Amino acid sequence: MPAKRSAPGAAASRIIPKVNTASRTSLRRSSRKGPASPETRCATPNVHVDAAESSDSDASRQHQPAKRRKTGTAAARERASRLHERLFSQAVAHVAPLESICPLPTRQHPVTYHRPLLLDPSAGPEGQGSLLDWFDGVSSARAMPWRKPWIKPDDVSDPDVLRAKLERRAYEVWISEIMLQQTRVATVIDYWNRWMARWPTIHDLAAADPDDVLAAWRGLGYYSRATRIHEAAKHVVKHPRMGGLLPQDAKTLEAEVPGVGRYTAGAISSIVFGRPEPMVDGNVLRVLSRQLGLLGNVKADKSIIDVLWAAADALVKDVARGTGHQGTTADDIPKSDKPGRWGQALMELGSTICTPRPDCGACPITSTCRAYQEGQRLASSNSKSHTAAQSPTGGAEMDIEDACGLCEPFGNVLDRDDKSKNQERATKLVKPATGPQQATLASFAFTRQANPKAAPKSEDAERPSQSQLEIVADHAKRFPLKVIKKAVREEETLVCAIRRGDGTYLVHRRPEKGLLAGLWEFPSRILDATEFSDAKRRSKVAKSHVSGLLGGEARYLGELGSVPWLFSHLKLTMHVHMFELEEGTYVGAGAGKDAAQPSRWSENVDGESMGTGMRKCWSLVKNWEG
Repeated sequence: MPAKRSAPGAAASRIIPKVNTASRTSLRRSSRKGPASPETRCATPNVHVDAAESSDSDASRQHQPAKRRKTGTAAARERASRLHERLFSQAVAHVAPLESICPLPTRQHPVTYHRPLLLDPSAGPEGQGSLLDWFDGVSSARAMPWRKPWIKPDDVSDPDVLRAKLERRAYEVWISEIMLQQTRVATVIDYWNRWMARWPTIHDLAAADPDDVLAAWRGLGYYSRATRIHEAAKHVVKHPRMGGLLPQDAKTLEAEVPGVGRYTAGAISSIVFGRPEPMVDGNVLRVLSRQLGLLGNVKADKSIIDVLWAAADALVKDVARGTGHQGTTADDIPKSDKPGRWGQALMELGSTICTPRPDCGACPITSTCRAYQEGQRLASSNSKSHTAAQSPTGGAEMDIEDACGLCEPFGNVLDRDDKSKNQERATKLVKPATGPQQATLASFAFTRQANPKAAPKSEDAERPSQSQLEIVADHAKRFPLKVIKKAVREEETLVCAIRRGDGTYLVHRRPEKGLLAGLWEFPSRILDATEFSDAKRRSKVAKSHVSGLLGGEARYLGELGSVPWLFSHLKLTMHVHMFELEEGTYVGAGAGKDAAQPSRWSENVDGESMGTGMRKCWSLVKNWEG
């Protein structure tokens, strides 16, 4: 891409600097803070005073008009808007041709390098069509029951029938999307089927008992999701405008339906109502990071996340717009099944092929993937000089204002990869480059049904060899930037099973917010670090805890065992202790220090809405009894 031209008359006095790794790092930092101009330098609103007037008298200053600076947030939004316009606008000039791949290992490139090749007229239609064709060929392979044909409004003449169909479809998609958060598809299928059999409409769910909803969710984890779904269903049914039908507009969905975020709103709007709204989950962030060649943190870096969401928005509108339409908003682009198919295609690609360890040889859109192109160049190059000679600026020095301020320095990534290579070699078996390979799920689920048109060949004369594809995949694995996971916190707790003379057990309800929100459990107490490994100390603490709860003594029967349970952020060990009240002693459930916590004596612990870990504690108690 040619370097940006200076204004006439300024060329003689201006030197366009070469951008290296260090300057790109500096630019990246400064670009996020904003340019150090008088207009944006201040992060809080105040009165701007020019340097020229600083020597004037105080009296003369009082007559100067007050000029407020923009806040840092407003300035950052404006800069992001300009960047997104530059990368994704319909009016922007065409990107550099496909062969203009950034040089490796420096990856020096202009920010326009990240304009999606899927938007380029010379590659976009082919790439977009290839992905849609691929998805149409594989969409039924995993038999997801919530995937159904789009309801075309023109095909339903009766408005009441149409409303009922849309109401049911929106409800089905909504439940599936919430269940799929942090949960594998194979697990969700059975839960979704049971849920829909029990509560086939949003009206049925709104009328359900809260404990029944929590019990139906048991095993899916993140129980607050079930509570939010139930509350949202009641809200949507009672709302005078909605009356049970979720809104079509994504922004309205996000603003007015409790528990519905940006992703879920986009999914419902596009899949059900045919509106071109982006649906971006973790899989899509990874796919787009590789498509755009954007090397950044897609989990915590807001500027990176915003760019990828803007890219997803531009792509779904371009796909839905087709030819002959110039609309730029969801309202003025014709509604169709394309937005829903496109969004699901990106997610399907990310969950089956463009995974953290990608199968680039099976991908239908490698021709538009920057990470693939870079890896292919790396695999086919014979020397470092051959690789470094390629430049997206055609050999000209790059204007620092055009240089990418989004990507992390690639050298840091390579250094980190080199340091971990020995460890990887020690823990991973290296497969031979040729010979039979173990079949993957993708081999059975997708390859046989894929449309032949869905996997266009690369422009290379020959298909990459297996060893070359491994190099390509190794390069693609670096996108997006790997984030070091925080260590899982460890915690131990006492679980006190208290049996009354009539065979009932004391259960407490957990708070409505936080871990395992709203579920029932045996009275529990978190141990401090000094009590972890001391069984005698645990017994003493358990006796004291139960005595405080009941306002009296209970017979201690001993520690029954321990149940380890792992959450995404917590490794929990539950030590189960058994207590019994003497025959004829009936202590009320509201006695003791925790009288404010909902509690009762349960005669059917099996039927209580307990978490899976607590249910394992109950198994220890039952086995001890029997």
